[in-house]
This record gives sequence, C-alpha cells and structure tokens, in this order.
Amino acid sequence: MFNESIIYLILAAYSLDMVLGDPRWLNPIHLIVLMGRAISFFEPRFRRLIKSEFISGVIFALFLIALAWLAAFTLIRLFAIVHPYFGTVIQVILLFFCLSARTLEQAASEVKDALTNQGLEAGRLKVSMIVGREVKYLDETGVIKATVESVAENFVDGFLSPILFAVVGGTPAAVAYKMVNTLDSMVGYKNDKYLLFGRASARIDDVANFIPARLSVIIISIAAAILSAKRGVSALKTAIKEGKEHKSPNSGYSEAAFAGALRVKLGGPNYYHGTLVDKPYIGKNFANPEKKTIEMSCDLMLLSSVVAVVGIVIFYLIFFI
Repeated sequence: MFNESIIYLILAAYSLDMVLGDPRWLNPIHLIVLMGRAISFFEPRFRRLIKSEFISGVIFALFLIALAWLAAFTLIRLFAIVHPYFGTVIQVILLFFCLSARTLEQAASEVKDALTNQGLEAGRLKVSMIVGREVKYLDETGVIKATVESVAENFVDGFLSPILFAVVGGTPAAVAYKMVNTLDSMVGYKNDKYLLFGRASARIDDVANFIPARLSVIIISIAAAILSAKRGVSALKTAIKEGKEHKSPNSGYSEAAFAGALRVKLGGPNYYHGTLVDKPYIGKNFANPEKKTIEMSCDLMLLSSVVAVVGIVIFYLIFFI
C-alpha cells in the first residue's frame, strides 16, 4: 500500500539535497561512508569464515543488505519512541543521505572547471573521483565522455532507484538499496580479487536497478522534451535502439537517453584495472561531446530529478486520493 507520508519525506529529503548537496563536514557520519567502512570491515572476516569465495560473497552481500535495512528500521523506531517528530526527522536525514543529484552536479562541474582552468591532468584527477575507469589513458574528449556517462548512470543509482525503493518499501528499503549500490561499487568487479566474491553483489545490483533503469528512459525523455520536443524524441529513440547494446544490463538505458537528448557519442573502449574493455559506442551517429556538454548533462539530470519527483506526486494524487 502506498504510504502517504513517504511523499512528504521524499519532498523534504529532495529539498535538502538540492540546497545542501554533500557538505564535507558531514563526511564522518555520512551514510555511504559508514557503509563503506562496514564493507571493508566485514569482507576479510567473511573471506576467512567461508572457504568458497562465491558462497562467502553471497552471504556477505545478503548480510550487509539486511544489516542496512535493520539498522535503518531500528534507528527510526528508536527516534520515534522519543517523539514521532524525531522519527520523521531521522527518516528525512536518511533519505537525504541516499540522494546525490546535487552532489553529482557539483562533482561534474568540478571536472569541467578543472579542464577549462587547469588543463587535462587536472581534469583527469577530478574525473577519477567519480568513475571506475583508468583515467591516465583519457584525452580531453575521454574525460568529458566519462563525466557525462557518470552523470547519466548515477541519475539512476544516485537518485531514481533510492526514491523508488522508498516509495515501495519506505526509508529502510532506500537505505538497503544504497548498501546494494555501495557493495557493487566496492566489490562488484570482474578482476581476480572479486570475480567470484563480488559476483553476488554485482548481480543483486543488476536486479535492483532493472526497473529503475528502464523507467529512467521515460523520465529523461520527458525532461529532454521540456527543453526541446526533438531532443525528447531523440532521447527515447536512442535509448530504445542502443540502450541494450551496453555491456551493463542497466547503465546503457540512461546513458543512451542522455546521448540522444544531448546528441553526443558516448561509450567506446576504456581501460579498467589494466585491461582494455571493448565497450560499444552509444549515440554512434552523433559527434563527440564538448566541455559544454558536461553542463548540459547536469541540467538534464537535475530537470529529470524534478520530473521524477513530480511524477511520483502525480501518481499518488491520481491513484491514492
């Protein structure tokens, strides 16, 4: 059953994200930082406890996801016992930690500023903070592509998915999703260390993002259409035609929608952990992106976040009032 209160929680958390972004002074207590520490703490212990890397990785992932849900649920209940107002406040804070639209926009803008004012090496350094590929091989176009792709992909991971999980399962579900996503970013690699141990984390993330990634195509296309009807059509067509060509079962859809909306070519081969991965191009009929494309991608991402929130509110008003 749709919980009316979650609408107000989402609106409050979204407003906080737009105003505050990701203040550095919150880092020591930031939810994602704490999740990263928990992953680093438990990984060696689960590896020692269970000999099979794959089975160990499965139990490790399920344990941490359940722990994240339980911790959020317990924290909310404890605060609510003191006073219902405190229970609401802690839910808003937890949801705020799950959203990263403004943070993503700030990080992408820093890449553009570094490229413009300090040159390629500075741009590589900044983009290395938001992507997993090896940046030493990237030229300026490569840095720009990596930034735009990160904005497109993280619209789903850092905004749409946690909001949808909150709608379906409340704040604890959104927190559990962020653990899924953090596990994938830390152990979901196809290298010698994590090929077996991290497989479950990667597959769980694929399942969790399956529906949000495809819904993102509609949301991004609507946002693009607000800017220009032609761009909206281009976003939808490109996502339908090329979204499934990405090596990831999910990332290609939002990236293809962005490629179509911005009319730029993304993707292509890149180095990951010393290995050249032959990723397909997306938006292959368009030109390479320019520095201004980073700003355009941020505008599209922020507008898409507005469309998503408004869409959820409209859905509630139509079907639950």
